[in-house]
Amino acid sequence: MANHGQNCCAGSRTFVHEKIYDEFVKLSKMQAENRIVGDPWDDITMHSAQVDDKQFKKVMEYVESAKAEGAVLQAGGCRYGDKGYFIKPTVFSDVKDDMRIAREEIFGPVQSIIKFSSLDEVVQRANATNYGLAAGVFTSNINTALMVAQKMKAGSMWINCYDIVTPQTPFGGYKMSGQGRELGEYALKEYTEVKTITIKVPEKNS
Repeated sequence: MANHGQNCCAGSRTFVHEKIYDEFVKLSKMQAENRIVGDPWDDITMHSAQVDDKQFKKVMEYVESAKAEGAVLQAGGCRYGDKGYFIKPTVFSDVKDDMRIAREEIFGPVQSIIKFSSLDEVVQRANATNYGLAAGVFTSNINTALMVAQKMKAGSMWINCYDIVTPQTPFGGYKMSGQGRELGEYALKEYTEVKTITIKVPEKNS
């Protein structure tokens, strides 16, 4: 939950294979509950506040909609303290593809854990969104990783890591996640203009 979920690449939808789903939910719940919430200037703080009251209320609306739609709250889901715009790191399990928290960008500390059975299924479901900025896959099988990376409709794809951006690699999205690219050679092209010059060469005897 980098920057308390206020990250355009936030991995808020987490698809987990059914064989490890229950254990993953358990560990995610534990990790969320162990994160230290507090003052960003305090060295021990791991999780701090939303940027303002508007964003705080927006995130809490998503939390309430998830509860109403039947997602299971595993951790967080409420305000931390009585001052500021702090929201406890929140984890939902049993999330369905048609729920708001699975369809829309939350931009807050909310993780939606979604169960899948097969690779073809999860790629299709993960791509069924209007956005396509970033995605990641974690697996011990490199062939699986490359297959998923090739099929995902996302501008950045990370394998066994997440949200790593370097100056050399182009950064930008597919679909409604923007046009063009930052960083790398592609970014330099954004600062250039293309000109076409056409010359009619005279015939030799003219």
